This record gives sequence, structure tokens and C-alpha cells, in this order.
Amino acid sequence: MGVRQQKTGFELAIPVHSTLAAVITETPTYHLTFVTNQFGRPFTAGYFGQWFRDHGLRKAAARRLAEAGCTAHEIAAITGHASLKEIEHYTKAVDQQKLAASAMEKTRTLSGQPYARLAKKRKKP
Repeated sequence: MGVRQQKTGFELAIPVHSTLAAVITETPTYHLTFVTNQFGRPFTAGYFGQWFRDHGLRKAAARRLAEAGCTAHEIAAITGHASLKEIEHYTKAVDQQKLAASAMEKTRTLSGQPYARLAKKRKKP
């Protein structure tokens, strides 16, 4: 599936998640637009952009992809961010949590034994 970003003109090739594909297949459509407003009409570009920002869908997608272990480049391929710095902003909390957990795990397994090296140091007078 291809999506052309209006702001940049950049085209993204984004695979459709199987769950979303099933929902789209099962959803009755009455016109070519599959995302409509509460009145069943297509969103205007401005209103859709505002709605999208209000709901934080791009940020949520970036965070969810980060939680799944995606790299910054993989996330950018889906969200369309032009800068990896923007993605780092969205995923900073996820990265911090993973790095902290990883760091603590490393301290638990020093020398193959939990806290073995630290325990030996404490026994010496």
C-alpha cells in the first residue's frame, strides 16, 4: 500500500497489518474514502490533520513500534518522520525503560552468579 505525504510529497510503502486488512475487508463502504467523519463524509485535509494531532496517533504508533523492538529507521519507515531526532523524542521513554531493565539484568548476572562479585567485595574487611 502506498501513502503519499501531502506535506513532503514523499511516498511511503506501508504494509497493511493483517488485523486492519480483515477489518477493512469486513467494513461496508459506500464510496472511495474509507476514513470518514461522524457524518459519513470524507474528512477535509485540515480537519483530519487536526483530528490526527488531537488523538496523538502518530506518536502512539511510534511508541508502539518502539515497544515492539523496532529500530528508529523501521519506525520512520512507518510513521514517515523525516528526522530520526523526532523519533527519538517519541521513543525516549521506551528506550530508557528497556535500557534500565537491561542494565539491571547485567548487574544481576555478574560472574554468572547474581551479585557474586559484589558479595565477595563486601566480605573482605
